[in-house]
Amino acid sequence: MTEELQWIKQIRLKSNKTAANQLIAKYYKEMYAYVYKQTLNKELSLDLTQEIFIRVLQSIDNYDERKASFRTWVYRIATYRIVDYYRSKYYKYNSLVTLIDDYDIEDDEDFTISVEYKEDVEKVMEIANKLDISNQQVLRLKLFADYTFKEISEILQVPESTVKTKYYSAIRKIKKDLEEW
Repeated sequence: MTEELQWIKQIRLKSNKTAANQLIAKYYKEMYAYVYKQTLNKELSLDLTQEIFIRVLQSIDNYDERKASFRTWVYRIATYRIVDYYRSKYYKYNSLVTLIDDYDIEDDEDFTISVEYKEDVEKVMEIANKLDISNQQVLRLKLFADYTFKEISEILQVPESTVKTKYYSAIRKIKKDLEEW
């Protein structure tokens, strides 16, 4: 039995805090990076990552190691949480207000590049957030978690051809909307 599965067993049987901390520590940076790539906001990424791990610990009894690796299962939870966030009223309200404090101003050129990059990412995310959930999941796992089509098909439990179709249709939609913008 791997160390990870031992931690999961200890959490399930004894609510072992040490095992929970070790399990979270193993994946925390990776999940934070996955969330940050999609939000470009440190505080929000920290909050969402915390919520993801709370959900992981609350639902760890539902994890089945025969169906997917723990890492895959955590990514699935993270993807759902990010989709939920972008559909929330909180996001819609905050997207109306852009705080200049989010930007570090070192010199005008770096600042301009930083703002343009963030605006481009925000445009792409705005378009992606309008896609249906299954297309969003495929897109997020491919672009932000660097999963292969095969891995995504295992995570979402759909055929690899379906994953490719959803991914390429999402990319076409994003390109089309960006051209119209």
